[in-house]
Amino acid sequence: MVLVRLAPAAGYVGVHPVTLRRWADDGRVDVVWVGRERRFDTKALDAFLGVRPGSGPRREALYVRVSGRTGQETSLTAQETELRATASGEVVAVFQDKASGLRENRPGLTRLLAAAAAGEVTVVRVTHEDRLARFGVVWLTALLARSGVTVEVLHPKGSAGGMDELLADFTSLVSTFAGRIYGIRSREARRRLLTAADPPS
Repeated sequence: MVLVRLAPAAGYVGVHPVTLRRWADDGRVDVVWVGRERRFDTKALDAFLGVRPGSGPRREALYVRVSGRTGQETSLTAQETELRATASGEVVAVFQDKASGLRENRPGLTRLLAAAAAGEVTVVRVTHEDRLARFGVVWLTALLARSGVTVEVLHPKGSAGGMDELLADFTSLVSTFAGRIYGIRSREARRRLLTAADPPS
């Protein structure tokens, strides 16, 4: 049994989270309570959507990621090993990135989305949700769902990265915005200089 949160489950079904919550309250969709938070079993969601168990082969894509370029190869290997050990279908591909989870243009993620769109995989599996992305996991899950691909998180609670990785991602975020601000200021300064050097006649 693989349990997912409300927002990813809604993306999988293709409705707004409020709608899925209402359906769960009405008893139309099975829900499992983990503390005070709703969880949805992917098999129950498949049954709700009319997807018959065993209607097709389970083709798994494993996605592993670390934030640093060097020195974290053992973490990539550990993630892949854990995902392979818990696979319940054929592992057809492993996609990996050495980049911040804040980056949108990750080569491994791009190849993963292309494989999903091409129908090469049916399930994407990660050890922790933040391996897929720091933000925007709901949108990625909904995008993959449109290709008939589900996302399964081996450890739904917690984060894979420690404080160092979180700080590195935060620094990357600040640097990105700082660069944009400096770029805007630089263009404005050049425009003012050009205007002062060549005043309108």
